[in-house]
Amino acid sequence: MALRAALRKSCALTGLFCQLSSSRHGRVCASPVLVAQQRNSSTAQNIKLDFDQSTGVAVMHMQCPPVNALSLEFLTEICITVEKLEMDKSCRGLIITSSQPKVFSAGLDLLEMYETSTEHRGEFWRAVQEMWLKLYSSKLVTIAAINGSSPAGGCLMAMTCDYRIMADNPRYGIGLNETQLGMVAPFWLKDSMVNTVGHRLTELALQLGLLYNPSEALKIGLVDLVVPEDQVLSTAKKTITKWCAIPEHARQISKFMVRKSTIDNMLAHRETNIQDFIEFTSRDSIQKSLRTYLEMLKKRKA
Repeated sequence: MALRAALRKSCALTGLFCQLSSSRHGRVCASPVLVAQQRNSSTAQNIKLDFDQSTGVAVMHMQCPPVNALSLEFLTEICITVEKLEMDKSCRGLIITSSQPKVFSAGLDLLEMYETSTEHRGEFWRAVQEMWLKLYSSKLVTIAAINGSSPAGGCLMAMTCDYRIMADNPRYGIGLNETQLGMVAPFWLKDSMVNTVGHRLTELALQLGLLYNPSEALKIGLVDLVVPEDQVLSTAKKTITKWCAIPEHARQISKFMVRKSTIDNMLAHRETNIQDFIEFTSRDSIQKSLRTYLEMLKKRKA
């Protein structure tokens, strides 16, 4: 399949950052991606990319209606976008934000897991892994400008970033709430959360499927800054300028040293994790749970 080929091709850059140490609601087909490097902005079906070559900073606006659900196509588009930015030597930083009102990303597209083939679910989970790898190991400065709710997969994406800025709106939540749906966060996502907020807070958050409002998320260190809703993107742009002022090579190696063990552990068990995901989502109890939740969403929408 074309998407699978694109993902496998994009895997080639996953190790790029590592080399530094030694020197459907969201199911919409993604258009052929993005960046002509000479242009200052470009638009794909699910992503609008604004790239300021004078500052070296790109802003990736997720615009996959209605809630930026992470489908296979959308995940692939994100991966290829990040890869193309890393190939552009003039790009030093990436801000990730949302064009959808009140939501950063609602998480994984459950339709990719419900009543689909084992092959499809394996391909989907590989894409989820690849998105995490691309962002968590990126040589770019990455900032999440969280301008809406960010549960589950949305929190996953935010935690890959170097810095997280969230809108000060108590109606917005962020966290890994998979257990509320009968699902389990993968070990590499658990490790990401431990690295972010510590072991005990992760244990509580994952078992109880907790979502935190912005002030709570700031208190535990899940986000780094909370600002008025209309200042999220402008603050991210000011913040990333400070990060980009740090000598690039030293910053990249420092990031790699901190994240290397988590990345290596994920890569060492990647294929097993895919098989575990396929087996887990094949269970009747999980399919029933997904069906119940999807029916609830359909009724809520109606």
